[in-house]
Amino acid sequence: MTYCVAMRLADGMVFASDSRTNAGFDQISTFRKMHVFEQPGERELVILSAGNLATSQSVISLLEKRAGSEVPNVFSTASMFETAEIVGKTIREVIHRDNPEGKVNHVDFSCSLILGGQIRGEEARLFNIYPEGNFIEATPETPYFQIGESKYGKPILDRVVNYQSSLERAYQCALISFDSTMKSNLSVGMPLDVAIYRNNELKPCFIDRVEEHNDYFHQLRQQWHQGIQELVSGLKPPVIR
Repeated sequence: MTYCVAMRLADGMVFASDSRTNAGFDQISTFRKMHVFEQPGERELVILSAGNLATSQSVISLLEKRAGSEVPNVFSTASMFETAEIVGKTIREVIHRDNPEGKVNHVDFSCSLILGGQIRGEEARLFNIYPEGNFIEATPETPYFQIGESKYGKPILDRVVNYQSSLERAYQCALISFDSTMKSNLSVGMPLDVAIYRNNELKPCFIDRVEEHNDYFHQLRQQWHQGIQELVSGLKPPVIR
């Protein structure tokens, strides 16, 4: 399973993804689900992936192979919208190649991607790209997207994160969101990959890999757990007759 989240805020963007693709008593697999395409001074793009690993890896490989070539690619687009179109078309291409006409019906070939970043000359933008290749864009009213195992980590984002949130607060909430998800679902696991992009810098993101024993993450999850316990203990109890 997978969990990825990305936020487009007034000051920039925050991306986070786990790295677990299979969990069980005798098998745990780890693959990076965050992919960066960059041309310093021109564009900075981040893609998060969830779903069928073979499909998502093929999509990323094709995007990397075509980058800078003569065919339309993620480095030749004039806008983030055009970039999202190319990524969507590549998803459809890979799924049709591996499962033409949908003949293999016992395997889920689908994958979902989050694409975010900025191209010189326009503002930073964030897209949620579906397996069918179509997509929606984040807005100030709906500033974040999740893909994969999203339900457990959603409440903290809904209650705290808004378009005016600082990048530091958004980063903090992303980590709490992952902690909540991992607490309830063992198929999402460490390490976590985090990227933070500040608007109009057009240079490589701040990227961090948060390991299991990361001091800040450990401290944050302890404070969050203790804070919830204290809050619940302090709530006025109901009157039960």
